Amino acid sequence: MQYIELPDWARSAKNRAIPLYKSSPNVTKPILLIGGVHGDEPEGVWLADSTLEWLKSDTASEGKTRVPWVLIPCLNPDGFTAKTRVNGNNVDLNRNYPSHDWSAKFSKDRYYPGPHAASEPEIQSLVRLIEEVRPRLIIHCHSWHPCIVCTGEPGMVAARALAESSGYEVKSEIGYPTPGSLSCYGWHDKQIPVICIEEVEGCAREDVWPHFAAGMKKIFLAPTEPIA
Repeated sequence: MQYIELPDWARSAKNRAIPLYKSSPNVTKPILLIGGVHGDEPEGVWLADSTLEWLKSDTASEGKTRVPWVLIPCLNPDGFTAKTRVNGNNVDLNRNYPSHDWSAKFSKDRYYPGPHAASEPEIQSLVRLIEEVRPRLIIHCHSWHPCIVCTGEPGMVAARALAESSGYEVKSEIGYPTPGSLSCYGWHDKQIPVICIEEVEGCAREDVWPHFAAGMKKIFLAPTEPIA
């Protein structure tokens, strides 16, 4: 399977490389999948890595068309290296998007949204990417209490596919306010449906892909149009 690798697509707050992979050089309207938003949630990186390995393979897709895709295995290499939720500037990247509801208020240091919206280089790069390729669906991979959070009705078919694969509940919200999050920015500001996968925190690495493999294959392989 042909694909494009950009090993130095963006740089982190501490100047670490952030690789990006995509299905073709000039991809448009792709499914965008992101791992490693929070550095202390390695399950999200493992799921993104496994999805990438499957997308790069030539597994049975006869009679079907792979939808365009862009994949970032780890958006927050600073936090992943340090095993912290926040990036190298101690900012929670999932509170730093330039959404209409971004707020400087935060209850705990781990939710610090930054000095202003889109202050962080990781989010600046991702916002530029979203503007450039206009994804049809965004999936970001986390770990906490297991569930599939879908923001935006157009993403519900894909969310159900992931729920059926994993056995996890589909929810319309995480259960508490998340101003400046990808869900707020993607759906409420850009009308791009956003799915947040919450894997079991502390799940064994070898269990992560089996939980979601069937759902991911339904989403990324379709006879005509993607599930979104």
